[in-house]
Amino acid sequence: MEVEKKNKNKNIWGSVLGKIKVGEKEGSDPFLWAIQVSSNLTSLGISLPCLELGHHLVSHICWDNINDPISWKFLEKAMALKIVPPLLVLALLSTKIMPRRRSFPAAYRLYMELLKRHAFSLKEYIQLPNYYKTMDALDQVLQLSQKFNIECNEAGAKLVMYVFSIIWQLLDAILDDEGLSGDGVDPKWPVKFEEDDNVFDETRKQYGEKMQAANTSIAVDLLSQFLQDKVAAGILYLARKTMSKQWESFIDRLRILVEKSPSLRNSKSTSPEALAELISKRRKIDLQSKFDRVSQSGPLVSSAALCVGTSRSTLWLPLDMLLEDAMDGAQVSATSAVEIITGLVKSLQAINATSWHEVFLGLWMSSLRLVQRERDPIEGPVPRLDTRMSMLMSITTLVIGDLIEEEESNGANEFDSENDRSLRKRRKDLIFSLQNLRDYQTLLAPPRSVVPAANRAATKAMMFVSGFNVGGGQFECITATDMPITCSGSLYHLIVEACIARNLLDTSAYFWPGYVDGRINQLPHNVPSQVPGWSSFMNGAALTPTLIDALVSTPASCFAEIEKVFKIAVEGPEEERIPPATILCGASLLHGWNIQEHTLYFITRLLSPPIPANDLSNESYLISYAPMLNVLLVGISPVDCVQIFSLHGLVPELASSLMTLCEVFGSCVPNISWTMTTGEEISVHAVFSNAFALLLKLWRFNHPPIEYGVGDVPPVGSQLTPEYLLLVRNSHLVSSGISLKDPNRRRLAQVASSMSSKPIFVDSFPKLKVWYRQHLACIASPLTGLVNGSPVHHTVDTLLNMMFRKINRVSQSVITVTSGSSSSSGAVSDDGYLRPKLPAWDILEAVPFVADAALTACAHGRLSPRELCTGLKDLADYLPATLATIVSYFSAEVTRGVWKSVYMNGTDWPSPAANLSNVEEQIKKILATTGVDVPSLAAGGSSPASLPLPLAAFVSLTITYKLDNASQRFLDLAGPALESLAAGCPWPCMPIVASLWTQKAKRWSDFLVFSASRTVFLHSNDAVVQLLRTCFSAALGTNVACISSNGGVGALLGHGFGSHFNGGISPVAPGILYLRVYRSIRDIMFLREEIISLLMQTVEEVAQGALSSERPKFESRLSKSGMKHRHASLAAALTKVKLAASFGASVIVLTGGLGLVQSLIKEMLPSWFMSIHRSKRDGDRGGTLPMLRGHALAYLAAFCGAFIWGVDASSSSTAASKRRPKILGYHMEFLASALDGKISLGCDPTTWHAYVSGFLSLMVRFTPTWVLELNIDLLRRLSGGLRRWNEDELALALLAGGGVAAMGSAAQLVVETQLL
Repeated sequence: MEVEKKNKNKNIWGSVLGKIKVGEKEGSDPFLWAIQVSSNLTSLGISLPCLELGHHLVSHICWDNINDPISWKFLEKAMALKIVPPLLVLALLSTKIMPRRRSFPAAYRLYMELLKRHAFSLKEYIQLPNYYKTMDALDQVLQLSQKFNIECNEAGAKLVMYVFSIIWQLLDAILDDEGLSGDGVDPKWPVKFEEDDNVFDETRKQYGEKMQAANTSIAVDLLSQFLQDKVAAGILYLARKTMSKQWESFIDRLRILVEKSPSLRNSKSTSPEALAELISKRRKIDLQSKFDRVSQSGPLVSSAALCVGTSRSTLWLPLDMLLEDAMDGAQVSATSAVEIITGLVKSLQAINATSWHEVFLGLWMSSLRLVQRERDPIEGPVPRLDTRMSMLMSITTLVIGDLIEEEESNGANEFDSENDRSLRKRRKDLIFSLQNLRDYQTLLAPPRSVVPAANRAATKAMMFVSGFNVGGGQFECITATDMPITCSGSLYHLIVEACIARNLLDTSAYFWPGYVDGRINQLPHNVPSQVPGWSSFMNGAALTPTLIDALVSTPASCFAEIEKVFKIAVEGPEEERIPPATILCGASLLHGWNIQEHTLYFITRLLSPPIPANDLSNESYLISYAPMLNVLLVGISPVDCVQIFSLHGLVPELASSLMTLCEVFGSCVPNISWTMTTGEEISVHAVFSNAFALLLKLWRFNHPPIEYGVGDVPPVGSQLTPEYLLLVRNSHLVSSGISLKDPNRRRLAQVASSMSSKPIFVDSFPKLKVWYRQHLACIASPLTGLVNGSPVHHTVDTLLNMMFRKINRVSQSVITVTSGSSSSSGAVSDDGYLRPKLPAWDILEAVPFVADAALTACAHGRLSPRELCTGLKDLADYLPATLATIVSYFSAEVTRGVWKSVYMNGTDWPSPAANLSNVEEQIKKILATTGVDVPSLAAGGSSPASLPLPLAAFVSLTITYKLDNASQRFLDLAGPALESLAAGCPWPCMPIVASLWTQKAKRWSDFLVFSASRTVFLHSNDAVVQLLRTCFSAALGTNVACISSNGGVGALLGHGFGSHFNGGISPVAPGILYLRVYRSIRDIMFLREEIISLLMQTVEEVAQGALSSERPKFESRLSKSGMKHRHASLAAALTKVKLAASFGASVIVLTGGLGLVQSLIKEMLPSWFMSIHRSKRDGDRGGTLPMLRGHALAYLAAFCGAFIWGVDASSSSTAASKRRPKILGYHMEFLASALDGKISLGCDPTTWHAYVSGFLSLMVRFTPTWVLELNIDLLRRLSGGLRRWNEDELALALLAGGGVAAMGSAAQLVVETQLL
């Protein structure tokens, strides 16, 4: 059968070719010949167009009939009548003729003529029968899949590769013919001339160079025609989107043609400039901007700020909120602020479509606003100016440096011209931003404590431009007052100095106009040549007390200086370790902004010192480092220091070191002590307590682990646990630091690997693990498990005897014991009692039972409040770390609600009556602008204020501490716990606590009253909603009808707070209030619906303002000026809507993180669209209000996703972005199903249309990575729905962003619609 079939086919094609030869010989009419051939094939059952006939016709011409005109006419007529597939014939001819075009110039000319006639009729050809077989044949003939390295069976994808290859082949031929193919590029296609030693040499000579030049000119014109054709341009657009590497090579060849081709310069139909325009960056943007018409995001982003009252600073409102949120000392972050800010900056840059110059300027200004809000800080156990200056001078500079390194390491964008590449450099944008920053002098005014550093930076610049050496010791001797010319510096000088120190700028910045006030001719005569300082230290001076004091008070200026200090601490003898540790924790830590991350790295590494080479003892080698370790622990314990560690992302590494120290020192019996240089005597208990207190500050240890659980995402509160911190630390070891592309992750990897190259888990710390499990059990349920006669029971008895030794009646009645008195011996206390010598972990295990016994005794009257507090204080003095376990126990007991309240009457318990009414008035002033009612603090009748017994005991205990440096680090631990504990109790517990503490620490009054005011919102979700409503109004300035009313960052976050301002205590900005409240909101799920509701209310207010501004011009609406005014009003309204959405997204992301964003996109938004929403104002606004609602929700979803997931491929390694495809897929499935009519919607159709088109256009333009991650079937369904709305351009852009998998569908859409 097979043989018969082959013979039959051979007879058929023999007959057809015979007719061709007869026709050629007789000179038959090509049209009649084609009709006859078509009829014969049809009668034989062969479908047309016939692929095999195409092969036979091309083989017939090449090469026996290559110069026979009638053969070419027959071929052309067969193509025109679709007897053969035109695209296949063109592909076959290209493989035959292009390599031998010089031997057969006439054939090359005819081939190009066929290209002109048939290559621009793709729409007609894709509808032909056998189209799919034709594309498969094309792929085989040209080897497209192999050459482009794309495996795709779709005909549309092969069509893209075919058109791209034909154009590329033509380009390669032109370059080869003009001798330009050797300019650094080799042809991709076989166009190199093949020499022939046959009869055709005469033919080649006959045509000569003249015809070759003419052919080249024709080829240039044809290439230009391809680039200008809408369909071909659309195909090339798809090639650029899906074949970036090949496109880069193609563009390089085009640039050579534009720059060097004589034929292009001499062309009458085109020019180098015209061709350059077609391939330039501007052409790319023009193509992309077609897809912005739905959302109007492109033009509005650049023009909206010119027509409304909101300033450009509102673009960076989410950044201002993030920076201010990072200043909250209630919780540290395990993720570097550099990583978080970099991701947010990229998202804002993308969605706001701003230049990097604007990005850098906005980042500097946001950081400066952060500093200015705290230039006159209130006092209290919270981060203050040092943390804010670190954010400005260190973190912001690192973020910008990483962004610049990212661009320079990746190289220039392959689509930009050489001119574009030079203009788009981020380093140059940084220079422009800094030069523009000088215009904002108010923001640049330095806080009082920073003035000396600013003046010093200005002095250095003046000396440099005057030609003096600023690198030696002489500069350290000169101050601004010594200079003959005023050297008044500002934050601007410090910022420039920071950029120079990090090699982002060079010293030419000192010569910028106006940077210095003048030059000097000579140095002051009365200045000494050398003083103790960093220069003398680097020159080998010994660490004398004078030099140590100088190095502690002056920050190091370079890495080499701080590295030398570290080496002395590591390599020097034991007696020389303390001075380097003291120096590292001095000014270099807080004010050495240019090398701050290195100082932190060295401190972290010193907390895990190397094992001495001569260590032969059985005890841990860390014991010998105790004095140095204690200096480090005390030095980094202040709130600002902890927060700075957090900003730099070193909390996981710090926690790992602290866990090791706690495990070792907590297991030791306190029989060793050391005398410090200050005369203080420390024991292993002191070292353990300092390490343990610092460790517990790194997570909210007193909060239940189930707090803030959202959906199927791990609870937010549980992320900062010992396990999580170690997991983050271990993740830094996954890759070698050198191989990581992200500079910040590379820095963290180097630190982690330098300490230990192996992963660390909680199981490595068995004592800590036991305590942590007991801690969680204490929070979860009442105490159980104390067994009579057990070691723990014995320790409980010993501690109770120590605490209440003066009360013999209590020692036997507080708790029943059978083991008798402890036989432990120890140091004699002031009253002669021998304190037990027990390891710290044993004591901590017993403390919950001790606290429970003491509290029970007090509740039953067997122990007075004063005796209770005195005993607890004695316990805390014996082992300060016990304060943490006492906090844990009291926090758990308050939440259980089983303890009666006690009256704070001033007799048994301290009384707040002296200033409770004053606290109430101040709270009302602080909340004056929020519209929230403050519940009265007055107790009913004549009864005094009351508190639950555990809270009363805890606050009374904390009041007994002195406000000195020794107690401060433990109050920093107890303070947040006390506030959290009081805030969770019924109103007015927290104001009562604030009143009690205000009596003790008057300078903390503002902080305490502010803390009390926050608890108003923790007892009422309605109050939280009202606060958010005020925030929306403040951000947008919609508290009045006029749309141009002021709003923005200043109104939202304010300009400072405290009674030291003129007029005393004043209202706190609503944004600050929310940022300090939201972490204590236990049920955050209600915010999903409330944010959308408030956003819709804000949109109504914006729409009302926009339309009211149109009414005066209603009669002239159809005029040119009337339409212009209407468009301006709509642009202003859309800008306000976008601002409201960015604020709402910031609230959602900051409050609930990934879980709340996931719930919003997956559940809340679909539910909202399916629900019916009615408003009395809908009928008054036509389609404007529904349209604005849709855009608002689109921006809300886009901002939420961008903030939490990131916008580019570099964010794909984060935990949040790994969930992106799944969650986004859920939402896209909802959109597609609704577009397909499978889901009934209740919202306004205009709102739905605006949302879908707006959100998808935002994805296409600003988050193309998201589109690439979507399922191809989803993209096709979404594209189909958009086409039913006549949104063809957006449908194409969506498919084009889907990569190779969607290329075929996109190509079909391009050919059918001719969009481009």
